[in-house]
Amino acid sequence: MFDWRNIFRGMAMGTSDLIPGVSGGTIAVLLGIYDQFINAISGMTTKEWKKHVPFLLTIGLGMASALLLFSHVVEWLLNEYPQPTNFFFIGLIAGILPYLLKEANEKGTFKPKHFILFVVGAILVAIIGFFTPEESGKLIETLTLQSSGVLFVAGALASMALLLPGVSGSLILMIFGVYDTAINSLTTLNLPIILLIVAGIGTGFILSSKGIKYLLNQHPLVMYALILGLVFGSLFVVYPGLTLAFNNVLLSVIALLFGLFIATYLGKKG
Repeated sequence: MFDWRNIFRGMAMGTSDLIPGVSGGTIAVLLGIYDQFINAISGMTTKEWKKHVPFLLTIGLGMASALLLFSHVVEWLLNEYPQPTNFFFIGLIAGILPYLLKEANEKGTFKPKHFILFVVGAILVAIIGFFTPEESGKLIETLTLQSSGVLFVAGALASMALLLPGVSGSLILMIFGVYDTAINSLTTLNLPIILLIVAGIGTGFILSSKGIKYLLNQHPLVMYALILGLVFGSLFVVYPGLTLAFNNVLLSVIALLFGLFIATYLGKKG
């Protein structure tokens, strides 16, 4: 059965995936559909794949719509209001942490090994952020064998990152030097490049969802400890610094509080 609200959930995930440092997986947790999202992707390789199609179709439609409709908007916001935009996402990310802690407490009590996993997850994301290059690489507009391989592998690894809350798929594309190419292909509708990256993303989704599903089902506290660490670590990646100009500080504070409000509201709804 189709739930058309999933189109809007997918749009929220797709919009966040345009931002380097912000994870669509984090938004999925915030919207209360993370487990369903992982199970549906993993279930596409089983005999019961048909029952997952309506959910994935509506989520996918929302994500694709957001990528096509909002790529120009996000690009403009990051260029014109980079700090307030990032502070909005910091608010979202910070606001989800109490919700995740509550979910983790319902699964059991953290032991020392879980706290170690939390720290490892946070450090891992922070380190990835530090390895972001200043330039995203030469723009690819026509495909060669080498560029095709790079785009496919980058898409696969980005999708694996997308499924983990706190790890940004866009950040992985940036590290591979193909982020500008991906954004340009969306704004110019360069279908060969879009389809190649999508093929990589689909492959990465199926491969990584199996492992994540196993951990969520068999070792939920391990997974929640890691997710909490990844989400917490992403705060350091998204933090843009703060220019002490009155208008910029005011907009950044308002954006931060708005992000916190949305995260808290959605967490309570969930």
